[in-house]
Amino acid sequence: MTDRDSAIGRAPLEDEPEVAAAVEDDTTVPLLVTDPDGEQDSPDFEQPAGSFGPARPRTGAEQPWDPVDLAVAKGGDGTREQVEQARRELERDGAAAIERTVP
Repeated sequence: MTDRDSAIGRAPLEDEPEVAAAVEDDTTVPLLVTDPDGEQDSPDFEQPAGSFGPARPRTGAEQPWDPVDLAVAKGGDGTREQVEQARRELERDGAAAIERTVP
């Protein structure tokens, strides 16, 4: 039981008999149903506000990176040598250095 469940005086949803029945026979759990009439087969997904066209995946290279951050992201502990190597890599490769390291 979580603190939230105990604060509202309810047992966790996992302990409810309806949940056990749903697991056993693939029925729905009334507390989890968001479309009680079953009118919607699948959810409608909306584009984020201000979206213009297909979404571009974010790689992390859109923001500025410090050499120490790149050195640590590569698994180092931020020694001067590692930071200097990361600085040279950032100067030479720019965002590509980050994209190679941070997916």
